[in-house]
Amino acid sequence: MRAFFIFISILSLPFFQSLSSQTNEKNRAIILSDIEADPDDTQSFVRLFLYSNQIDIKGIVATTSCWHKTSVEPEFIEKIIHAYGKVQPNLVKHEAGFPSEKDLLSLVKSGLPKYGMLGVGDGKDSEGSDWIIKILEEEDERPLWISVWGGVNTLAQTLHKIDNTKSEKEAKKLISKLRVYTISDQDDSGIWIRNNYPDLFYIVSPGDDYGSATWTGINTFLKGINNNVISNKWIAKNIQQGHGPLGAEYPDVAWGVEGDTPAFLSLIPNGLNNAEHPEWGAWGGRYEWYKPDFSKTKKGGSDVQIAPETRKIWTNANDNYTPYIHSEYGRAVKKDTVTFNDYKITLARWREDFQNDFAARMDWCLSSYEDANHPPVPVLSHSETMIVKSGEGFSLNASGSTDPDGDNLSFLWFNYPEAGSYTKEIKINGAENAHGAYITAPVVDKKETAHFILKLTDKGTPALTRYKRIIVTVIPK
Repeated sequence: MRAFFIFISILSLPFFQSLSSQTNEKNRAIILSDIEADPDDTQSFVRLFLYSNQIDIKGIVATTSCWHKTSVEPEFIEKIIHAYGKVQPNLVKHEAGFPSEKDLLSLVKSGLPKYGMLGVGDGKDSEGSDWIIKILEEEDERPLWISVWGGVNTLAQTLHKIDNTKSEKEAKKLISKLRVYTISDQDDSGIWIRNNYPDLFYIVSPGDDYGSATWTGINTFLKGINNNVISNKWIAKNIQQGHGPLGAEYPDVAWGVEGDTPAFLSLIPNGLNNAEHPEWGAWGGRYEWYKPDFSKTKKGGSDVQIAPETRKIWTNANDNYTPYIHSEYGRAVKKDTVTFNDYKITLARWREDFQNDFAARMDWCLSSYEDANHPPVPVLSHSETMIVKSGEGFSLNASGSTDPDGDNLSFLWFNYPEAGSYTKEIKINGAENAHGAYITAPVVDKKETAHFILKLTDKGTPALTRYKRIIVTVIPK
């Protein structure tokens, strides 16, 4: 019998290896940045390069925007990469796969130093727009994310050239690989792209009113959650000072801290993020697919022209969120008395987790492995997808979870109603902070899906969190 099980295990190994490789597949990304329009681009690059072993960066393009119309500044990107190169040998002591300084420098390109649609049309190619085409044409079926931190006219020119040089079939195939996340609209080419490419996957809070954008959840002071992790004092202690040359490149906040970071946060593999499903919610926020009501679109402070959307886009979505807080006695966590219901909280609810993660990676720049913290490893004793019958009970279990540093682990299970089709909260029976959870499925008269999240946090410094998302399909009896 023992020999039989060994035989079956050997046969099953390729399947589980394949499953694991699919789960851990890196997201490809090209960054478009109006570097030097605002210090926040530099801030976001410092963070991005600390995840360059987990995101497959395929290009970094200096662009214009409404704040930076007539010049591009790739040399400032290169300056940050040089600082990264000085700490890269220490980063690889903590995790494998950090690219070399030379490899990152080879990815830096320039768009045209022209604003918006003035840089789109025949004869207006740039090394940046041609580079996007080159990467799209590679034999790689993974989607290509265009993470836009400023104006998007370099991508608009790419699309223009594809339309004019490729067959309809070739163009459709190339464009189908694109996934776009733009930090609002920072030139007039964004609305042009959306109007002319109705099938293009596009995440945006449209217009130039940043106060109405999901991404501002990263730097908005919200009463009832931990705002300390975006304070200038926290940034100085955990990022800027005492963390080597890369931290020294992180500038003080001038407008809002890291306003561009949400454009890549959901590309980081953490067990929660699934970039192909913006409606599921993740570090970069949660978004739904609809055509926004233009009458509610406010004008912001730039001269970007806003106009009605002619198609559906991935855009602002509300979460109803009550934070868990630590309890001094008895059960270690309890629900707070404050509840949020808006779109910024879809991102801000994870803010303490991703700021701690950033701080830990900054520690990696100088610390030995033994002197730094590393994320825990959640392990489920069952599949990440389940089918249960209406009204029946089922169990979730993560008792096999581990921590590479031997830290004690805290568990938290909760239902994420907005991520599934069943939108009423399904409560955990008993304690939600044990390694296992028991849940009673709701009574349904049609098939419904419900998302349950395991939040696994270690007690290292800073405390680090990883997740598992279990998607439960509830079917009528």
